[in-house]
Amino acid sequence: MGKLYKFFENILRKLIMSILRIFGIELTDEKWLGISRFIKFCLVGVSNTIISLGVYYIFILISRDLYIIGNAVGFVVSVFNSYILNSKFVFKKTTERKKTLIKTYIAYGTNLIIGTLLLYLFVDILGISEVIAPLINLCITVPLNYILNKKWVMR
Repeated sequence: MGKLYKFFENILRKLIMSILRIFGIELTDEKWLGISRFIKFCLVGVSNTIISLGVYYIFILISRDLYIIGNAVGFVVSVFNSYILNSKFVFKKTTERKKTLIKTYIAYGTNLIIGTLLLYLFVDILGISEVIAPLINLCITVPLNYILNKKWVMR
């Protein structure tokens, strides 16, 4: 997996470097580290979504009445996945594991609350389509979650 990731990472870096060069921007190693961390963070987010939805649908298959429990269990399991992958793959944090796990749940819980409030604002107050609103929401919550994880959780 490491060699395959490195292969794609090199291709992506060259592509981004070429695009930035058009605008006269140099891609330093420090800038690339930030970009690659954000990309890895987004990949972890995709895996979290798959896990959360997978757990949710398993509960729904058992009984449609379990959708709230399935949503909660999916959230708990996917955030634990996030903690593991972010600490090993994205930010490479190895100390204070218990404290970091608690901070991870706080950060994702905060993000869940903010995302829910934004969704309500977009759909019920501003009248934005419930199909489009979650996409706008992601543009706000993903960078916010990344900043919380980078600056506070995995610091």
